[in-house]
Amino acid sequence: MKIEEVLIDTYGPLVPLSGLALILDRSPSATRMFLRTNCNLARQLQSVKIKIGRRIYFRVVDIAKILESNVIRDRDVE
Repeated sequence: MKIEEVLIDTYGPLVPLSGLALILDRSPSATRMFLRTNCNLARQLQSVKIKIGRRIYFRVVDIAKILESNVIRDRDVE
């Protein structure tokens, strides 16, 4: 199963900030702080952020692409 399929089965088309925190294995407050940093992953995640009212969501398709590209890049470094 691809990352995208697993995330869609779990969260649907949009992942809330609390779901992104679970995916990244961080607390929601640590995820909020991380998204304010200037690293490559945080910038990629900020670019796919959707705000609906006061809530923050992320598209599953975009999250899967970001995670897959970072996993492949990390594997190439080793």
